[in-house]
Amino acid sequence: MKNPVMVASGTFGYGPEYADLVDLDRLGAIVVKGISPRPVTGNPPPRTVETAGGLINAIGLQNPGIEGFVRDTLPFLRRHDVPVIVNIWGRTVEEYEEVAAGFEEVEGIAGLEVNVSCPNIKEGRGLFSNDPALLRKVVSAVRAKTRRPLIVKLAPDLSRIAQFARAAEECGADAVSLINSIPAMAIDVETRRPKLGNVTGGLSGPAIKPIALKMVWEAVRAVRIPVIGIGGIACTEDALEFLLAGAQAVGVGTANFLNPVAALEIAAGIGEYLARNGMSSVRELLGGLRP
Repeated sequence: MKNPVMVASGTFGYGPEYADLVDLDRLGAIVVKGISPRPVTGNPPPRTVETAGGLINAIGLQNPGIEGFVRDTLPFLRRHDVPVIVNIWGRTVEEYEEVAAGFEEVEGIAGLEVNVSCPNIKEGRGLFSNDPALLRKVVSAVRAKTRRPLIVKLAPDLSRIAQFARAAEECGADAVSLINSIPAMAIDVETRRPKLGNVTGGLSGPAIKPIALKMVWEAVRAVRIPVIGIGGIACTEDALEFLLAGAQAVGVGTANFLNPVAALEIAAGIGEYLARNGMSSVRELLGGLRP
């Protein structure tokens, strides 16, 4: 990575959507929208609703599947000098294995990010991210199918985030990223109906930053592998907080919708901060939180 600032999965499309607005080659990495083994149409609209300090979305993981992504989008991304990380997901352990194996021999991919915040339809629809045994099972299964760098994207579990981060590490993850969006909903009081077609969705944006920051700090103290901080990062100061808490990289998400060049501005701002404080590398900043 040229710098520690990624664009987070689900907020930057697959890259071409932002290419006329953002110099993709200047990004630290692109984490593309989640890919499943086969195409998924997603949830009924409305799919997004703004709320105080953030956004609730219920896209439903719409995507073109492995074949569609490799055929229609990856050739474009290969023309750019930026690491491409593919976010993957499934509804069963077998689907996770399938999508990981499907990318194993595909050129132009720097790594995989495993979205474990999905319902396991085979075992009672419990979320993989909420059950340590299921998390271990899916991470181990994906690890066995790929030699690529493997990032596990953790859901926001307020009381057990360190436990889940350690489980991912023990099962072969090379890094963890956190947090995913927080379950939420909104109601239209005039119609007395949910504002989202799916009723509930995931809250992201500045409203969740303090929560994400605390969980990243806890995860850093629990594991030896790198931690990528995600959640409400909208400016340089936000990113610096995560780096000081020990994250080795950050993901800019919802801010991309408001300011498409947010990630580039944040990367430049980090460089200016380092120069202003006499630091030659971002590594001198990592984990620099003072007691």
